[in-house]
Parts: sequence; structure tokens; C-alpha cells
Amino acid sequence: MTLTAVIMLIVALVVVWGGLIASIMWLRKNPERTAYPDGGFDDRQEEADAAARRDV
Repeated sequence: MTLTAVIMLIVALVVVWGGLIASIMWLRKNPERTAYPDGGFDDRQEEADAAARRDV
């Protein structure tokens, strides 16, 4: 392997593994919410209960 190829290999490894480590650290710091504030409604349930709408 040439020096250029080795340098590009190292850069690619740092970008990929560095991004993975950074995203894991960010997700540990900011986990997904388990509770949401009150308010709003679920559009999907309302659409499931409604009769089928058809364009004529």
C-alpha cells in the first residue's frame, strides 16, 4: 500500500468510528423521551375511526 492509501484508510476509520462514538455519547446524554406533556391528540386514531373518504 502506498502512503496515500494508508493515510486515506486512517482518515476513513477516524471518520466512521469517531462518528459512531460521538453518536453513542450524544444518545447517552440525550435519551429518547419516555413522557410527553399533556395536550394534542393522535391523528392516526381519528383517521382509523373515520369512514373511508373517496374523491368522486
